[in-house]
Amino acid sequence: MASLDIPALFSAAAEILVREDQCISIEYSAGVVSIRFPTTRRLARYLDVPHYYVLPVFSMMEEQHLVKREERVGISTTGAGTLLFLETVRDAMPNEATGLLGEGTIDSIVAKISSVQPPS
Repeated sequence: MASLDIPALFSAAAEILVREDQCISIEYSAGVVSIRFPTTRRLARYLDVPHYYVLPVFSMMEEQHLVKREERVGISTTGAGTLLFLETVRDAMPNEATGLLGEGTIDSIVAKISSVQPPS
């Protein structure tokens, strides 16, 4: 079994959303750009691990303010999580990302986040 850590979950989420679903749900709201993350169960199935292996990593992701979980709503990235997700997509699958999102979209989203979020 591969190492199960934050980068592994972001990579799996990118694979699921970009390559499998070919759909990324992006929400722009006052000061926040977030991306709807796959469910923990779907990520566990994709990674072929028991669901309970994924949960502690999600807790770490919440503690590091990369994602937020809302009951009955789902999991979304925070500004920092959106940046990490987009970096993962840009590095791992640039052609698919451009085909799905369009030329320059990732740069535009990064610029939007950077304009509302102070650098860490």
